[in-house]
Amino acid sequence: MIWRRTSPSTVDGDKPKGFDDFELRLGDLMRGERATLGKSLLDVQRELRIKATYIAAIENCDLSAFESQGFIAGYIRSYARYLGMDPEMAYQKFCTEANFTLHHGMATEASPRRPVPVRASDPLADPNPKFLPRDRSFASQLDLRAVGSMLVLALLIGGIGYGGWSVLKEVQRVQLAPVDRAPEVVAEMDPLQGVVPGPASDVLPAAGDVPRSDLMTRLYRPRDQALDVPVLVARDGPIAAIDPGQTQIAAAEPFGPSLPTAEAPQVVQAQAPAVEILAVRPAWVRVQSADGTVLFEKILGAGERYEVPQMEEPARLRAGNSGSVYFAVNGKTYGPAAEGARVVKNIELTSDSLTGTFAAAVPDQDADLARILTAQATE
Repeated sequence: MIWRRTSPSTVDGDKPKGFDDFELRLGDLMRGERATLGKSLLDVQRELRIKATYIAAIENCDLSAFESQGFIAGYIRSYARYLGMDPEMAYQKFCTEANFTLHHGMATEASPRRPVPVRASDPLADPNPKFLPRDRSFASQLDLRAVGSMLVLALLIGGIGYGGWSVLKEVQRVQLAPVDRAPEVVAEMDPLQGVVPGPASDVLPAAGDVPRSDLMTRLYRPRDQALDVPVLVARDGPIAAIDPGQTQIAAAEPFGPSLPTAEAPQVVQAQAPAVEILAVRPAWVRVQSADGTVLFEKILGAGERYEVPQMEEPARLRAGNSGSVYFAVNGKTYGPAAEGARVVKNIELTSDSLTGTFAAAVPDQDADLARILTAQATE
């Protein structure tokens, strides 16, 4: 017969272990959570304000990296909250793995004697609890130095103001001094009143009877005698009294043969007649010099004139709406420049050229021209 084994051939200890069979350390859990967040040690240091060496020491459960063990618990709890872990579980696991126990002065085991139980009391029942801030009085809030500074400043301002007011009153004060004499009324009096005429020899005759030889006697008249009629002598009297017809001046005879009398040369050229451009209706004109420089360019309005400057080389005209453009040469009107609204160009603006090219204008043929000429004649 076939014998079957009642027990399995494999041993229980040889089967593979699952994920829960391994014990995970605190550093593995924290590094895994930090990797899930995608943070490095420097990122944690920048965000939590905890040194990267302390973070690495917490993950490795290394107590030698901390300078003071009193802050280890706070570092662990802050780092656990940052990773989303339970702070108390992380701290207990760190204490277990690193064999760390914190003893401080407030702990029970650190005290040499048994603490006295404190009787619980209601803090709201006390009307003046010690933990509430007390109201300060107004007198305690005053600073004597500030009060003294304000008083000194007020006295200084008052002294300056009083001094200025006193000076102003002194300046505006008017003092009246008593006078011993009584006021007298001054009347207009004749300066020659009471003058007694001198001897008959000192009395000057009338102005018409005074001969030329006696004119100097007027300068030395008596002081008590006024001059009745002023003597007026023209400043140019001696020069005006010269009669060129009666005065004969001997002419010196010339040295050498006499030269024929030549006519005086003319040094000033006669001014050419003025040339003006007259527009009886709006028209565009451009005046250029011989070298092409634009001297004048504008739309002349009705009745507007432009005087052409006199130059060495004659200026030339280019105009539109030429039927409205006329030329005034020495007060006489010629034109128009062309018939209708055509454009004319290269018209020489000289009196000879204009009078030889254009005929005298007939006001009866252009009502606007007649109106403008009539208006200018009446001005």
